[in-house]
Amino acid sequence: MSQSSTFAIDPRVFDPACIDASTHAANDRLEQILGGLPTILQIPAQVARDARTSGKSFLGPVVLSPNGREQMIDGPAGPLPLRVFATKGATGVLLHLHGGGWALGAHDQQDFLLDAIAQSTDMAVVSVGYRLTPEHPYPAANDDCEAAALWLVANSQELFGTQRLMIGGESAGAHLAVTTLLRLRDRHGLTPFSAAYLTYGCYDLALTPGARNWGERNLVLSTPIIRQYLEWFAAPDPYSPDVSPLYADLSGLPPALFSVGTLDPLLDDSLFMSSRWSAAGNQAELAIYPGGIHAFNAMPIPLAASANARIQNFLKQRLAD
Repeated sequence: MSQSSTFAIDPRVFDPACIDASTHAANDRLEQILGGLPTILQIPAQVARDARTSGKSFLGPVVLSPNGREQMIDGPAGPLPLRVFATKGATGVLLHLHGGGWALGAHDQQDFLLDAIAQSTDMAVVSVGYRLTPEHPYPAANDDCEAAALWLVANSQELFGTQRLMIGGESAGAHLAVTTLLRLRDRHGLTPFSAAYLTYGCYDLALTPGARNWGERNLVLSTPIIRQYLEWFAAPDPYSPDVSPLYADLSGLPPALFSVGTLDPLLDDSLFMSSRWSAAGNQAELAIYPGGIHAFNAMPIPLAASANARIQNFLKQRLAD
């Protein structure tokens, strides 16, 4: 079950009775695992990154697809790595921005998702290895994603045979996808992206009520964990549109799919942002998944398969427009 309308939200989607048994079991299992692991409240960001890279995080081993390749481009502070999935006769190109609270994750740690998008949509996919906090606080990640987007605009026709561009990401990556759209519009007069998929993003770094009031329960995120990520991000003004795009002028942005679970501390972010997206005159779809926690679409459960299929179908529909 998912909810598709921005404004006419069926309250039954939030009823715990709508959470299926497989989701319940996966959430209980993951909460138990997380309870035995240190969080970023106890360990430095680099230690948490090393755990992910070595497969010792809750996400398990990092599996690279043979269809992906590395590419370097010039970035604002030196070489900027990309992970590229190129298909013959690409119908479009997706610029992907990974999640991880702006501090964790990497461009080469979600091949399972990106390769599936490339194969199912015949799109090329370009994932950006932007600089991470706390070593590189705001605006480093924003600057890198802006640079990658401008590079793609300039080179997509030559490299991929198409100028049909889309953008997307998860969590911090969804935040960076929106700030990138805004920067290209406001700084460069460009609106090159024809669609955006935005999965459990953080759009208000001053914290929405849901994030502020969630508490200490750790379902990948908790209020203290979110606050630690924000401390590392180190934005001088959380109400700046370049920091919290919920406060931006959102006019002239592309159709977007917002996906979030009901057990995500960032639920309000998607509820609020999808409404403002529509109010600004843009097309918005909102998919709400009962029992979905933060990062649920990376879990081997039917709920994840449903959400990822919805993302792929959204991209294919936009390509057909």
